[in-house]
Amino acid sequence: MKPQKNILIGVTGSVATIKLPLLIEKILEFEEDYVINIKVITTEHARHFFESTLLPAKVKVLIDAAEWSMWQKRGDSVLHIDLGKWADIFLIAPLSANSLAKISTGICDNLLTCVVRAWDLHKPLLFCPAMNTRMYDHPLTYEQISKLRSWGYTEIPCISKMLMCGDSGNGAMAEVTTIVERLKPFLENS
Repeated sequence: MKPQKNILIGVTGSVATIKLPLLIEKILEFEEDYVINIKVITTEHARHFFESTLLPAKVKVLIDAAEWSMWQKRGDSVLHIDLGKWADIFLIAPLSANSLAKISTGICDNLLTCVVRAWDLHKPLLFCPAMNTRMYDHPLTYEQISKLRSWGYTEIPCISKMLMCGDSGNGAMAEVTTIVERLKPFLENS
């Protein structure tokens, strides 16, 4: 019997979110060795960059409203806590400048940032920064990424290339193949 792996994928308001269907497709290739369960948390702005209908039917997409619709009274499930318990690995790809800033300062005003704030630091959290070069090169970005790494989170560094806006430089999300290669050892050890 194959071991089961629960992977939580967070997507934030970066155009790199358009790679979500391909990222999921490549992660599901691990089903040769594992039973892979995927849930996606999307911020409101990330929803602009993908269609849920393009994802496999077995992948559940969660939005902020899901957090509030579940809880009605004491004793009801709290989604951001339940997701943290369910997941073996949390992969945030892409992590926008806005969500990076929120996470690094402890702001938790949406489902994704609440899950990060309540994340068990003994479990892997991988993040893939993705933003315009001007944003990436700002000194705050280095400080914020360093803070996440100091908590034990794993950065999958961005790359330099022609960005969607036409600028060239740092800030593009790592290639999907790189993300999947970096994810693999965590699957093996979780």
